[in-house]
Amino acid sequence: MAHKISDECISCGACAAACPVSAISEGDGKYVVDPDTCIDCGACEGECPTGAITE
Repeated sequence: MAHKISDECISCGACAAACPVSAISEGDGKYVVDPDTCIDCGACEGECPTGAITE
């Protein structure tokens, strides 16, 4: 199951830079994870300053 980004996202882009498969992109007001591309590695979770990314 792909990771998800909650409304706590501040659109800093740290998660997108950390994603090894480029599954994260800027969405409408927050970043979003493409579930078809996400490999569930968790690299993005540790980079998020607000803890907005969950499994």
